[in-house]
Amino acid sequence: MKEERVIAVNGLTKRYKKQFAVKEAGFAIKRGSICGLIGPNGAGKTTIMKMLGGLVLPTAGNISLYGGRSERELAKARERMSFMIEIPYAKLDLTAWQNLEKQRIQKGIPDKERPKKVMELVGLSDVGSKKLKEYSLGMKQRFGIANALLSKPEVMILDEPINGLDPGGIVEIREMLMKLNREEGITILISSHILSELALMCSEYLFIVRGEIIRHLTSEALKKECRSYLHVDTDNNNLAAAILREKLGIADMEAQKDGSLRLYEYLDNLAAVSRTLYENGVLPLGLSAGGDTLEQYYIAMTGGDTHVEHH
Repeated sequence: MKEERVIAVNGLTKRYKKQFAVKEAGFAIKRGSICGLIGPNGAGKTTIMKMLGGLVLPTAGNISLYGGRSERELAKARERMSFMIEIPYAKLDLTAWQNLEKQRIQKGIPDKERPKKVMELVGLSDVGSKKLKEYSLGMKQRFGIANALLSKPEVMILDEPINGLDPGGIVEIREMLMKLNREEGITILISSHILSELALMCSEYLFIVRGEIIRHLTSEALKKECRSYLHVDTDNNNLAAAILREKLGIADMEAQKDGSLRLYEYLDNLAAVSRTLYENGVLPLGLSAGGDTLEQYYIAMTGGDTHVEHH
């Protein structure tokens, strides 16, 4: 039977002198998931990824990849994985294809069409003879993902892969990663500052603050915690609250600072709420569905220690 957990870490710690970059992190990532690693700048996201990739040695704790823990087993497991951590090493005076072809030969990948295929996958097939040094940051990010895909990995670890991309590029990369996950079964661990994008693709989330993993939850659990509600604003909100309690039996509601109401019941029956208010002499001015976004949840989790982009 295949190991269900492709990555498991326990007590993982990295200390530089007296400063902890990562402190006793523990989590497991299941095969086939897309896991978002979320935290402010300097929280330890990149350090965790570097330790998983063998680029940085842990001070304490252990890493298990595909169930293996010894140095030999970890090295073997990493051959089935790819890592895009910071801008990948490449020769800037060569084209993307030349760089990828060089990598293909070094890695002993027999498929001569592979560089061309991965360039098509990431939308770099029309760059022609442009050298890497002439690439924009967004194009370099695409090249980084192409490079990570070259060896047909089972697991991809991507640090800020959509950084520097325009909105159209972000959508393309997101759709590509979701397709790779769905069709090739690639497990993905991804960090990003653009939380609205992670919310669209991740099946689970790891929240990290000051080197410590403070929450690990599935997208279903997150949805429950980011409660959905109906936002109700009328010409008489006090009366509206009394009517909704009496006529529809709604008990779970909250008045907001601006006087508007949040209903946590009747979420799928907006029409009944509107009709009941109108029939009882209250004019609805605004009725809409709402709920905490991943950004709002993140801000609450990290106590406002943010540095994230709100798109």
